[in-house]
Amino acid sequence: MAQDHDDILSDRARQLLRVLVESYIRDGQPVGSRTLSRDSGLSLSSATIRNVMADLEELGFVSSPHTSAGRIPTDRGYRFFVDTLLRVQPVDQLAVEELRRHLGTTAYDSSKSLIATASQLLSNFTRLAGVVTVPKSQAAAITQIEFVGLSDNRVLVVLVFSGREVQNRIIRLDHHYSADELKRAANFLNEQFVGRTLDQARNEILRQLQEARETMNALMVEAISMAQQAFRPEAGEGLEYVIAGETNLMGAAQLNDVEKLRRLFEAFNEKRGFLNLLDQSLHAEGVQIFIGHESGFRVLDDCSVVTAPYRGDDGVVGVIGVIGPTRMAYERIIPIVDLTAKLLGSALNSRL
Repeated sequence: MAQDHDDILSDRARQLLRVLVESYIRDGQPVGSRTLSRDSGLSLSSATIRNVMADLEELGFVSSPHTSAGRIPTDRGYRFFVDTLLRVQPVDQLAVEELRRHLGTTAYDSSKSLIATASQLLSNFTRLAGVVTVPKSQAAAITQIEFVGLSDNRVLVVLVFSGREVQNRIIRLDHHYSADELKRAANFLNEQFVGRTLDQARNEILRQLQEARETMNALMVEAISMAQQAFRPEAGEGLEYVIAGETNLMGAAQLNDVEKLRRLFEAFNEKRGFLNLLDQSLHAEGVQIFIGHESGFRVLDDCSVVTAPYRGDDGVVGVIGVIGPTRMAYERIIPIVDLTAKLLGSALNSRL
């Protein structure tokens, strides 16, 4: 959207817009002509500045609150600022060292604990809400299947992915199976499905179930039936993220309305709608920024979401991001998100 007006704004209009956005982000107050004259470094009269502001308002880059003669940036103004005028700052060296120290260790017992740490670190360094999607296990290859008998014809299914991720599921069978029978069934399934992803395993199960059962012995039939239960998609599978620092948003002036916060926290808990937004970043190159209404998610109309995909050995496996008010320090937030995505990807790969 900013590019549509790229050739419309003069150099002085760009400079005044940049100063206005930076001033509003810093102070949270509508910006008047006097501040623009003082901070822009341009030798312009108040009348000239007011004319430029009127032009920017007509183009939709700024608006005038009813209670003040100053202007504030609109979503379109923020977008032009981020795309064209932003001066990104390097990440503070102490923050870089802290991120490397926490994400560079292999002491985590699972990828999810590592991701929880990344989310908390994002929140700590940005003082906003940090969010990281959990890698989808469907993309990882099954390396081991085990069955452990429980009471009441229940069986604990242990699925190991890529030699490091473990999922435990409980299934209920029609009758009791001995430990030896469960072992033989697991051995058969390991021969069939090791090296496949969950999606591939499900497709293979459907194929085998369509074959004449006369071609299978009783063990094979029972084992495939167990696998059909064990590999069944769980509610919300592949739609999971870890969020930290939600309470930081309570201190944002734009979000200090109790009803706004309630709806926002409900959206975090429901997850599905919010994940639709994060999923848009899975196939993006580098940092993506959704400002206000751009998210298409009404509860985020007063928020910006800065995201970046993080990569495993086989490509992009998840997204990290920061959620905060549209009046956020983009020049500082963007490089932190970008760096954390790179370090998280490296940390996950080092666990192989």
